Amino acid sequence: MIVYVNGDSNSAGAEAVKPACFAEDDPLYWRLGRQPHPDNLAASYGCELANRLGAILDCDAESASSNDRIMRTTRRYLENNKPDLLIIGWATWEREEWLHDGTYYQVTASGTDAVPPELAERYRNWVIGQTTATREDKMLAWHQRIYQLHLDLETAGIRHVFFNCFSDFANIASGQITTDNSDNPNRSGLHEWNHSYIGPYDKQLTYYQWLTNQGFQATKHYHFLAEAHRAWADYLYEFLEAKPNSI
Repeated sequence: MIVYVNGDSNSAGAEAVKPACFAEDDPLYWRLGRQPHPDNLAASYGCELANRLGAILDCDAESASSNDRIMRTTRRYLENNKPDLLIIGWATWEREEWLHDGTYYQVTASGTDAVPPELAERYRNWVIGQTTATREDKMLAWHQRIYQLHLDLETAGIRHVFFNCFSDFANIASGQITTDNSDNPNRSGLHEWNHSYIGPYDKQLTYYQWLTNQGFQATKHYHFLAEAHRAWADYLYEFLEAKPNSI
C-alpha cells in the first residue's frame, strides 16, 4: 500500500522534532536542499498515518509551498504512479509559484521571500497588490481547481483526502463572496466532495484551528510538534474509517 502526501510545511512536518523546515537547515542534511528534514518527516502526520496503515509513504510536501507547486507536483506524480491513498494539505490562497530561468520560486505575501535580483521589483509590486479582492479571486479559483482534481481522482479510482491548513472556503459557504458562473468561470457555488475533503467550508476544521482547539500550541512559526502530528494522523484515520469505501 502506498500513501502519497503533498502540501506545505505542515505536511512536511516542519519543526515536529527539530527546529528546521528544510533539510538544508541542518548541516547534517544540507545536501538534501529543500526536502523535509528527515527527522521531522519521520514524525509527520503522513508518516504516522502510513505506519498505522502499514503503508509506504511517498511525500512531495515542501515547506513554503504554494498551491501551484502542490498541484504541479501532484499531477506530475500521478503521471507514473497510482497510490492507494492521496492526502493533500492545501496552503494559503495568496501564495504563488514563479518559474524563472528554469527554477521554481515559491512566493508569499510576507515580503521576505528570497528571489533573484531581477525579480525583486516584481515581487515588491506583487506583495503591495495583495488586496482583499485579489485574495478572494484566488480563493474562488482554487475552489474550482481543487474540485477538478477531486473529480479527476474519482475518475481514476484514487482514494483521497484534502484539508485546509490555514485558509478555508467559509466565505463561499456564508455567501460573503458572490459566485456567478456567467461572469467568471472560476466562480462557483458549494461542491459535493463525496467524503474527500475535511471541512472545506468550516474554519474550525482547518489543520491549524482543529489542533489549536484540541489544546496543542504552535511554534512561533505556526508549526506543531510531533504529538500534534500524531493527533492529526488519528483524526485522518477516523475520517477514513467513517466511510471506508469512499473514493
